[in-house]
Amino acid sequence: MSVNIKPLADRVLVEPAAAEEKTASGIIIPDTAKEKPQRGTVIAAGPGKPDEPITVQVGDTVLYGKYSGTELQLEGKDYMMMRESDILAIV
Repeated sequence: MSVNIKPLADRVLVEPAAAEEKTASGIIIPDTAKEKPQRGTVIAAGPGKPDEPITVQVGDTVLYGKYSGTELQLEGKDYMMMRESDILAIV
């Protein structure tokens, strides 16, 4: 997937995973009670800072903090723009 946006410095564009629709036991979760996703796929990454190169790559599945990043919409899809330091792990 390609988007017409290039993050600067240590910023990363992430497409959040879909929120869970059902619990493990099969109970359907209404929209008002859904948790904000904390997992997503890296869509684009900046070049990094001169003394800190970027360690994530396009296509990596990552975990990030619940309140990390800035939500934005491009071409009708939701994305998160965040600093690489907001990413907790590569899954």
